[in-house]
Amino acid sequence: MSLKDKAANNRLTANQWQTAVSDTFFPLETTMSDDHSFAGDLNTWNLGIVGLSQMRCDGILYRRHKRHFLDEVESSLLITIPRLGNVGFEQNARQATCSPGEFLVERGDLPYEFWHEQTNELLVLKVSSESVRARIGPTDRLGALSFDGTEGVANYFLDTVKTTAQHVDFLDETARSAAGKHILDLLCLAIRKDDRVLDSNMSSIRAAHLHRAEQFIRNNLSNEDLSSNLVAEACNVSLRYLQQLFLGADKSISGFIREKRLVRAREDLSVEGATTVAEIAHRWGFSDQSQFNKAYRAQFGCTPTETRKSAQHNQQAAPP
Repeated sequence: MSLKDKAANNRLTANQWQTAVSDTFFPLETTMSDDHSFAGDLNTWNLGIVGLSQMRCDGILYRRHKRHFLDEVESSLLITIPRLGNVGFEQNARQATCSPGEFLVERGDLPYEFWHEQTNELLVLKVSSESVRARIGPTDRLGALSFDGTEGVANYFLDTVKTTAQHVDFLDETARSAAGKHILDLLCLAIRKDDRVLDSNMSSIRAAHLHRAEQFIRNNLSNEDLSSNLVAEACNVSLRYLQQLFLGADKSISGFIREKRLVRAREDLSVEGATTVAEIAHRWGFSDQSQFNKAYRAQFGCTPTETRKSAQHNQQAAPP
């Protein structure tokens, strides 16, 4: 569910907070340290393919149970950036603590608990798991991982999110969508530099080779000449070995390329109104629009034009 802008400085009670948070992110259960005195502020903005929220509230525990996502079709990730104090998180038998200067990744497709005992201020991003997978690969290992944001691209990512939150009210829809894409790309750059996200089911060497090949593909999706041979040559491995790597991960090279191209095309169709469907298809390496339309329908169950119309309808229905 995409985020919709809400009124700023809206002080909420315990009962109101439960509803507001579930509507903004996804259904979950809340337990406050003190129901009677609890208060919180929640502001949210739509940045195209990314949702941005700024929230401040008293001590609280959030629980997401299996019943909360049984009927969900698309999964999401939440990226939490604490501003005042530590937050705790537990998911899939893994616990994490996240402090100011770090960011935490939470999977929405598994049960979890998230808490902070004292009043805290958080910046939270909601992103599609599919959009992250299109840039860095599987998201299965991301849940309950805390990342250091004090240096390098991770620090740049945190600064960008904080700056965007300060200026978002002055940005028009086009600028917000551009900011969302930039934030998502920086997030994925920061995550993929961490070896913990590599596939642990393969040997470290094979996993590193597969990760490198997949990343080369993601970085070159707009190249119409992208092929198995080009990937093997760029990664300095034989075509046979490359094919074995992908087969070992239950996928084909051509299928992987097509899937990632279609995901990126759907992102553009969902946020860009001026660019034609043909231009978007060509941007992501499809030289034949009829083949693009056929592959798109097979992947998503609708046509590119239907995706665009649905996005335009949602934008028109959203409050100013």
